[in-house]
Amino acid sequence: MKCPYCASTETEVIETRDSEDLETIRRRRACLKCEKRFTTYERIETINLTVIKKDGKREQFDRDKLKSGILKACEKTRVPVEKIEKIVSEVERELRGAESVEVESKKIGQMVANKLKKIDKVAYIRFSSVFRRFVDVEDFEKEVKRLIK
Repeated sequence: MKCPYCASTETEVIETRDSEDLETIRRRRACLKCEKRFTTYERIETINLTVIKKDGKREQFDRDKLKSGILKACEKTRVPVEKIEKIVSEVERELRGAESVEVESKKIGQMVANKLKKIDKVAYIRFSSVFRRFVDVEDFEKEVKRLIK
């Protein structure tokens, strides 16, 4: 590791700490030449996930975009932000654990819908109406009847 002050490569780790989410490691280092201290962070380099949209176009998976869609579905419900963050993390973890780095948007939508269905029925219907592209009231009615059964 190169010292940010004097550019020496002779440094030593004096303290190591895991982050709360266990996804990064914080290291305090000391330069053996100028004796100044600095902090570095180590994290696993993740592979990019590609989302295949309904029209066949491909785009990079965007965690914030997914979270935004779920937040909209959960507006004025009792679903706390912590639960939304948990859903996003679970979906991302499942996607990264899959065999392929490409995933259809339909699959992501289904994963989220299944998780929302267990937490809040109104959020589930809202999310499903967008992800399944409900066109008229009959589409809503069919889904609500399925939900009630």
